[in-house]
Amino acid sequence: MYKSLIALAVLAGPAFGAGLEIDIAGEANGTITIDLFEDVAPLHTAQISAIAAQGGYDNVVFHRVIDGFMAQTGDVENGVMGSDLSRAGMGGSAFDDIPAEFSDLPFERGVVGMARSQNPNSANSQFFIMFEPGYFLNGQYTVVGQVTAGMEIVDAIKRGTGANGAVIGQPDMMAAVRVTE
Repeated sequence: MYKSLIALAVLAGPAFGAGLEIDIAGEANGTITIDLFEDVAPLHTAQISAIAAQGGYDNVVFHRVIDGFMAQTGDVENGVMGSDLSRAGMGGSAFDDIPAEFSDLPFERGVVGMARSQNPNSANSQFFIMFEPGYFLNGQYTVVGQVTAGMEIVDAIKRGTGANGAVIGQPDMMAAVRVTE
């Protein structure tokens, strides 16, 4: 499995860029720019870049949004706007899960981290953007990047309800995601 991830990182060459531009639509409208940390999490950033280059993140909703914590998106299997969103947050992508790439980078406001299950090596396509610092995540989740522009757009993403932050009704979405150099 890990050989396929290394192959993905190599094959993703042209798509393996320095960041992402994400057009957000819904209650929040605008573009955010993310700098990906290829040197910190090369397998994670390669996979995110490959999914984005294929258009896999286009029209994917923010399914879990907790005020004062984070906004989670990236379920390319179950989180596409216009589909049955009842399982949004439970899926991944056609790619293999990625082994953890923990670092000493702290989860500050605007940091992008990879979502996963209880298994530290289960990250796949879902990621989250921090509204506020969450130092309890340090060393437990992989940091993959940082919002460099458009944090006011992130702040405007429709919030979910309850402890799990599930978004009720029409969630905001990533209308288009582009890999940048």
